[in-house]
Amino acid sequence: MTFDPTIAATLTRRRLLQFGAGGYLGLNLGGLWRAQAARATGAAEPIKACILVFLYGGPSHIDTFDPKPDAPAEVRGEFKSVPTSAPGVRICEHLPQLARLMHKAAIVRSMHHAAHLHDSGSIHMLTGRPLDGPDRELFAPQPQHFPSYGSAVAAFRPGSPCDVPFASLPFVFHNVVPTPCQGSGILGAPFDPLLIDVDPAKREYRVDVLSPKDGLDHLRLEARRELLLKLRDGRPAGSLDPFYEKAVRLLDSETVRKALDINREPPKVRDRYGYGAGDVGYGHMMRGQNYLLARRLVEAGVPFVNIYDYQQQGQNWDAHAKCTEQHKNHLLPPLDRGLSALIEDLDERGLLDSTLIVVTGEFGRTPKINNTGGRDHWPECSSILLVGGGVTGGAVYGASDRLGAFPAANPVTPGDLAATIFSRFGIDPATEIRDQAKRPYSLATGEPLVRLFSRGA
Repeated sequence: MTFDPTIAATLTRRRLLQFGAGGYLGLNLGGLWRAQAARATGAAEPIKACILVFLYGGPSHIDTFDPKPDAPAEVRGEFKSVPTSAPGVRICEHLPQLARLMHKAAIVRSMHHAAHLHDSGSIHMLTGRPLDGPDRELFAPQPQHFPSYGSAVAAFRPGSPCDVPFASLPFVFHNVVPTPCQGSGILGAPFDPLLIDVDPAKREYRVDVLSPKDGLDHLRLEARRELLLKLRDGRPAGSLDPFYEKAVRLLDSETVRKALDINREPPKVRDRYGYGAGDVGYGHMMRGQNYLLARRLVEAGVPFVNIYDYQQQGQNWDAHAKCTEQHKNHLLPPLDRGLSALIEDLDERGLLDSTLIVVTGEFGRTPKINNTGGRDHWPECSSILLVGGGVTGGAVYGASDRLGAFPAANPVTPGDLAATIFSRFGIDPATEIRDQAKRPYSLATGEPLVRLFSRGA
């Protein structure tokens, strides 16, 4: 089935802003452009949701999920590896809570691509497609071409429509300018994510269109409704662009509003996830609470949620210096606490089998530690973690070589990850989409990793 962007082109960001809804209201238009794609043969039952955790900056695979205890000291680093609940699988000693849960997860240790820089690497890992042109950072705004995974799911997911098919939090990540891999690209603005911001001081989340300001929330809502009626110009309800109808209906969505009110959670639950306390700047962006909010959004029926895990420079997954110190003191503990709480919470609520968690960065880090105690960019090999969603628990797919430098077995590409996510939703990765010039593209170029799922071949 083919997606035609000429319809979406009429639903411009400028017109949405006229409704005061902002540029990141990604709304499913009741299946307007949804393809009914074939399910991957032999795969487990389709999932209902996906939570993608993006460790922006590039985590060290050797210091997380692919330790090399037998490598030379300048490669293996200071961390020890520990056994996990999955027989024969070892991970970093500073992920003890995740080690208890590895029987519910699978590790892919052979991810690779050719983008050595943050922007190009993020684009490849979050769209499944490389940046067009040479490997580079983007120092000026650039339109996004291919859609992010969440936007594609919002457009083509089979099943009933929902108010918010795609949400992202707690900010738009950027290197110099916002990296163009977080939205809908050629699918059009209706499939951009609902952007959820965070107020670390208040420990609360907010969405501008849903947030009352100066006590005028009711008046603003009525003004928007009146504007909608004027635009209808006497036409019957439902005759206006469904994008605007949906935008106004979202203002009445108590389900989404309640999901965002994280204060409804008992303090004991919030403490279980953690807050990321002690960090500053981006490092204090409620890192543990982001996982809790993702769970609440999935419970509220949001099919795709992106969590951007990013710290200020110096406490960053981009650990060019003092890699051991950064990972041990600032990076791994909040990840271990928040992600393990999410896994257990989803499992206790009966949602883990239908929710796929994907944990990835834009690349790995160099096997050899540099002269400042850090590791540099290394897209030639990295690890990703898959949890729930029918994945075969305790599995390891692919392998890196003795030094963690290159895939040694079953190499995997970002295109394969894209195809895996889409096929798990029951979306055919070969679904055709077209850009404004009518050039055709397949939704994903890779092959789904069906062998990793419970009914795979």
